[in-house]
This record gives sequence, structure tokens and C-alpha cells, in this order.
Amino acid sequence: MTAATGRLDLPDDKAEARRIVRAARREWRDAGHHARDGEALAGHGVQLVRESGARTVTLFTAWAVEPPTAALTRALLDAGVRVLVPITLPSLDLDWAEVRALPEGDVVAEDDLELGPALGLDAIAQADLVLTPGLAVGSDGKRLGQGGGCYDRTLPRRRPGVPVVTLLHEAELVERVPCEPHDLPVDGVLRPSGVTWF
Repeated sequence: MTAATGRLDLPDDKAEARRIVRAARREWRDAGHHARDGEALAGHGVQLVRESGARTVTLFTAWAVEPPTAALTRALLDAGVRVLVPITLPSLDLDWAEVRALPEGDVVAEDDLELGPALGLDAIAQADLVLTPGLAVGSDGKRLGQGGGCYDRTLPRRRPGVPVVTLLHEAELVERVPCEPHDLPVDGVLRPSGVTWF
């Protein structure tokens, strides 16, 4: 991380860039910021959804090192927003299911969600706003994912013009990320400090 920008400084090698972000995420987890960041993401996320007029959004069940999504999911459900989460298939493509309920807690395991039936690969086309995971995003909107290509497969199935916003920790909006021609850019990022559009 550079002191001047408060951003991670990532190399051109994707594997090394992922290693750096994952190490920083373990430090974040160990510092115990889940509750604070989760509430901030929920506040900004609900505002984003209201401003966009979205009635159906995609989200995801965050791992313990990822930006926490449980509070945001609860807030969206309380606001009457339909929330779809991905179900990763063996092919690494994504099916989708609607969240019906989730237990309390800053981190909620995928198995603890109450989900509706699987909706199929094309269900992302029902979303008015797509909220994705990611390891880092560059200032040009290029996203560094986990490496499986799940969202590269599924994002082309969304309706034209539906914005894609990636949830990040503060330091993960970086100057640039290593990318390849098939890597799709996103429209913005949601961090505990708010939304940044490209």
C-alpha cells in the first residue's frame, strides 16, 4: 500500500496481485472491522439502490475476508428489494436464487441463507443493478476477480445498460489492475466510504 494514496499497489502479474490483496484482506479480517464496514456498506448500498430505482439486485454471500454483505442484504430485504445471490455451478457458471431470509451476524455462511428455488443462468437479466465481488478495481473500471471467470461468463447475460458495481475494502480501488482482453470493466465500486463511478 502506498502511504500517499491509501491504495494497494499491485504488480502486473495477476497471481501476485491476488496474493497481495488476499494478504491485506486477512489483515483486515484480523483487525475486526466487519461490523463497522458492514453498516457503512449497508447505508451507502441502500442509498445507491434507492437512487437507481432498482427493485431487483444481485448480491453475494461474503466470505470472512470480503467486504461484508450481510447487513446490506438485510437492509435491502427490509426495504422491499428483491435480492438474488449466485449459486456457483461445477462449470464455474452462475445460477441464481432469491434470498428469502438470513440469520443475524456480520458474516453469514451461504448454507445459512434461506433461498428460493434456483432460477437459472439467465436470471441475472431480472436484475436492475448488479453488485459483484472482486479483489480490486482499477481507476479505469477494470476488475480483478478471484480467477475462476464466473462473472466474466455471467455479466453478458444482464440486460443492456444495467450497471455493475463491485464491493471493495477501502484500499482496493487502485490505480490499475492486471487485466486481459476478456476482463469486463465495471461501472463503479461500493466501499465503506461510498460509491465511486467511472
